Amino acid sequence: MACYADSEKGGDVFCPIPARSIRRSLHLPMFVLVFTLLLNSNCVSSYSSGYWDFTCSNSTDMERGKLGPKNPGVCSGKAKHLPVCECGFKMLDSCFLNKNKMLEIEKGANDFNIPIIRSNRKLVASTDGGLHNPSCLVFNSAWKAQQLEHEPNKKLNYPSPDSIQRPKSDEDTAFMSILELGQLLKANLITSMELTGIFLKRLKRYGPVLESVVTITEELAYKQAKEADQLLAEGKYLGPLHGIPYGLKDIIAVPNYTTTWGSTSFKDQVLDIEAWVYKRLKSAGAVLVAKLVTGSLAYDDIWFGGRTRNPWNIEEYSTGSSAGPASCTSAGLVPFAIGSETSGSITYPASRCGVTALRPTFGAVGRTGVMSIAESLDKLGPFCRNCVDCVVVLDAIRGKDPDDASSRDISFRDPFSIDITKLTVGYLEDAEMEVVHVLQSKGVNMVPFNLSYTVDSVQGILNFTMDVEMLAHFDKWQRSNLDDEYEAQDQWPIELRRARAISAVDYLQAQRARGILIQQVRESFNVDAFIGNATDWEKVCVGNLVGFPVVVVPTGFKKISDEPSNDTRRRTTITTGIYAPPDHDHVALALAIAYQSVTNHHKQRPPIDDLGPNDPIPESPKSL
Repeated sequence: MACYADSEKGGDVFCPIPARSIRRSLHLPMFVLVFTLLLNSNCVSSYSSGYWDFTCSNSTDMERGKLGPKNPGVCSGKAKHLPVCECGFKMLDSCFLNKNKMLEIEKGANDFNIPIIRSNRKLVASTDGGLHNPSCLVFNSAWKAQQLEHEPNKKLNYPSPDSIQRPKSDEDTAFMSILELGQLLKANLITSMELTGIFLKRLKRYGPVLESVVTITEELAYKQAKEADQLLAEGKYLGPLHGIPYGLKDIIAVPNYTTTWGSTSFKDQVLDIEAWVYKRLKSAGAVLVAKLVTGSLAYDDIWFGGRTRNPWNIEEYSTGSSAGPASCTSAGLVPFAIGSETSGSITYPASRCGVTALRPTFGAVGRTGVMSIAESLDKLGPFCRNCVDCVVVLDAIRGKDPDDASSRDISFRDPFSIDITKLTVGYLEDAEMEVVHVLQSKGVNMVPFNLSYTVDSVQGILNFTMDVEMLAHFDKWQRSNLDDEYEAQDQWPIELRRARAISAVDYLQAQRARGILIQQVRESFNVDAFIGNATDWEKVCVGNLVGFPVVVVPTGFKKISDEPSNDTRRRTTITTGIYAPPDHDHVALALAIAYQSVTNHHKQRPPIDDLGPNDPIPESPKSL
């Protein structure tokens, strides 16, 4: 789930650990890192004193970059007299240490740190992906001191579509909303088996063109659809997702199917795990039709099978690691999909592909069975036809996951019952003014707004947090040199190598700076919500560090650059973000619903079959 840029950010207070333990543990990574740098460096120092050197157990292979899973760069202790390498300390901004102290650190690493590090690595880092043994340091995004979990969850009053009839064409059916499809199912105008067949056909036809589908779960889909039809025949209705097909980003585990994480390293991986979000959707009666593309290890839109495309402009890529969910929802290959975000992987592809999406409050949706980048940042959220559908999906998947300590029962009131005329909503300078004017016409008090804070390292804090936590989850992968086969060498490989040079001290300082940011944002958030650009990198970083929700809303279209003809139907989509404080997803959704109730930007269909005169469709790959 991630889109990145060079940046800085910070963190919050986590869980209680004895102070003495903290003092001891903070020394370890910094010292060991310095020590490792000393050993694997050609730096020259004038200092001539000797010290114990842990040389690589296979220096020839190390030099040639050929270390693999059976020889993952483990160092062995051999006595050698080598000069102290001061560059390692410089990389850690620790040049204040004199040479005697450097030697003392080296000895401490030898006697104390490395044995502990190796023991811990053996205990928790033998597998990649962060699926097991989560950190006990837990980020809570709630702004209220008291717990919100015990607030009663009332049943939502979903709107009822009027006089829904089954369309004559399958394409028209494919672009219906969840509630509209549900009405067809309840009225016996279509079966879940028929509906599933429509979307499977579209996935097979357009998935290869868009490079947006990893695995079609046809056997499972028909099994779940048949069960949904049988329950309806027995008069048992599970709710608005009953019998509705959908897709999952391929970092979400489903038994008996590959969960590739988009990566060459893991493309044959089958996990015997039912992700929590999959369990929730299955219990709601939804039908899984496909595992959709994630960028490799949830970074951007490049994966082992290609690069996912934007249905609104087939020559343009979708951006963001939730590339498949955005592209497939936009093109009508699924009614909705579940994606994820660590730093932009919902907001960016939703904006590029022109779909409505929700990045919910951090902790709103459990993440058990989902590949982890950063435990204090990762979120799951829906890509949908409209904001009403986002409410439907969030209501089905939210709640406390017993195996995800960061998850909780967020306060979620009925968005359909909110009186928006009682809300004060800010708008930033980069807000789409059409949204401002529409909400104002509906009685919302709209005021100019600026989210104020003095922390100037926001983007860097995010990168420190994300990269260090990601490396902890993919330590074995990097040590085995599997990063050499990564699909885009300028992405994770570089970032995670750099993360090796971030000490525990500096990671925790970043979290303390994050705490200051959260406090300042909370103090300046003196409106019920605000409107602003959904893809501005600074706002993406702030939103993910603080953990507040945003709804991405399509607001129009403009011409693409370098049009092949004046008649092309390809377009660049325009979107905006509606932001709310943590635990106020219902407020952002209520405002988005109000806007979409009088606009139709979200109802437009991308030109994947007809790009317009003099604009030929690129030759399609073979169907799945």
